[in-house]
Amino acid sequence: MYLSRFLSIHALWVTVSSVMQPYPLVWGHYDVCKTQIYTEEGKVWDYMACQPESTDMTKYLKVKLDPPDITCGDPPETFCAMGNPYMCNNECDASTPELAHPPELMFDFEGRHPSTFWQSATWKEYPKPLQVNITLSWSKTIELTDNIVITFESGRPDQMILEKSLDYGRTWQPYQYYATDCLDAFHMDPKSVRDLSQHTVLEIICTEEYSTSYMTNSKIIHFEIKDRFAFFAGPWLRNMASLYGQLDTTKKLRDFFTVTDLRIRLLRPAVGEIFVDELHLARYFYAISDIKVHGRCKCNLHATVCVYDNSKLTCECEHNTTGPDCGKCKKNYQGRPWSPGSYLPIPKGTANTCIPSISSIGNCECFGHSNRCSYIDLLNTVICVSCKHNTRGQHCELCRLGYFRNASAQLDDENVCIECYCNPLGSVHDRCNGSGFCECKTGTTGPKCDECLPGNSWHYGCQPNVCDNELLHCQNGGTCHNNVRCLCPAAYTGILCEKLRCEEAGSCGPDSGQGAPPRGSPALLSLLAALLGTAGQLCI
Repeated sequence: MYLSRFLSIHALWVTVSSVMQPYPLVWGHYDVCKTQIYTEEGKVWDYMACQPESTDMTKYLKVKLDPPDITCGDPPETFCAMGNPYMCNNECDASTPELAHPPELMFDFEGRHPSTFWQSATWKEYPKPLQVNITLSWSKTIELTDNIVITFESGRPDQMILEKSLDYGRTWQPYQYYATDCLDAFHMDPKSVRDLSQHTVLEIICTEEYSTSYMTNSKIIHFEIKDRFAFFAGPWLRNMASLYGQLDTTKKLRDFFTVTDLRIRLLRPAVGEIFVDELHLARYFYAISDIKVHGRCKCNLHATVCVYDNSKLTCECEHNTTGPDCGKCKKNYQGRPWSPGSYLPIPKGTANTCIPSISSIGNCECFGHSNRCSYIDLLNTVICVSCKHNTRGQHCELCRLGYFRNASAQLDDENVCIECYCNPLGSVHDRCNGSGFCECKTGTTGPKCDECLPGNSWHYGCQPNVCDNELLHCQNGGTCHNNVRCLCPAAYTGILCEKLRCEEAGSCGPDSGQGAPPRGSPALLSLLAALLGTAGQLCI
């Protein structure tokens, strides 16, 4: 009888547990980084993605208020009661513990009676704005896992902005705007998270849902994390594989839920009416009794433990990783580039462990020209990194471009590679072959391309001769100048002084002074004598 009753109770418990279980075990909790398994080779480690448990992150934060003297009580002042804005005999006095409302009361244990809360000074300097910045800092990257909840002891503010930082407060981005009138306050149309979708989940919206004043059941403001998760995992977050897949592959989505700091900007207190009652300014102030922020240390799926020591959070990294967020590989474990773990495949994910550097296990053969190697996963091979002494190649066994192998040196000699020294004017490029010979331009020769072939002369590189004293003579009395041009008499032109200058102008003739020998010249007289002698013989 007792056995049957026990079995009935056990069956009922299993049924209830399966209904109440928000995250089925098959989704994976990622609470173990490695486990030992047995294989044919014996006992080995099996690595898997892992992360710390989600917890209340307000236990580890530092809070800062701006302006720093905005907390009420110094000097003491009176303010109006929460439920009755015209009963203004309540007192805030920082020197009296029972009447003080310091910032740490936003994070103390809830459920005490009367409730404890932080409170600002009243709006006694109206119309100057009553504005407060409340900054929550962790000095560590954290991932949000549940809604941010702010409980006001006063009315919820008419205008507020929730902001986030990913770089420890150096820059800020809005998370969400809150207002009684979004269009008037921020020039934005009012929306709620229900108006978003998978494609617009990262949209920054302004909501009017949480901006009413003194209603007793209207003290809470939310920033909805789980509702945004539900766009991918379903309304009861039962399809976490879909969410994990999106977080794995969409960096912007992952970064959206990641912060180092949060900032609550209180811009206008709850007024409750259209106009501010200037006769009762003690009605207007901010008071917050509780702030809840749930999340986990970001450890890039390489740790399950986050230690809080010396007011600082640090991941206890596994998978041969190191750093505050396990964001790099340990020394001697840089055999391949660091990578974060992956949630997929469900339920174990992928650890993406850092593997030993080849140099650390004695297989990094670089002939003394490097002491670092890298494993190229895509090629499944090991290469030397940062080869010195003008070497290159998988094992630093080749010479850099512009250098050639010194045949008289061993591969591990620092002088194994000699510079080509190709003449930049005579060579096609600065590289040479294995014997040190450069590739020469036309008309150029020599190992370094600094000599000219016959028929060429050096003039900013080897240029073909225009004239010389062997085959290409300058004519009509011209002289050859540096093999590059003929210096012609005044009456002649052309490359080799072969043309009369008047021919180019079309002006050669008897009156031009060109085109015939000068008068009285011996040649002309001889020609005339010959002609006259011939004529005399014909007349006889």
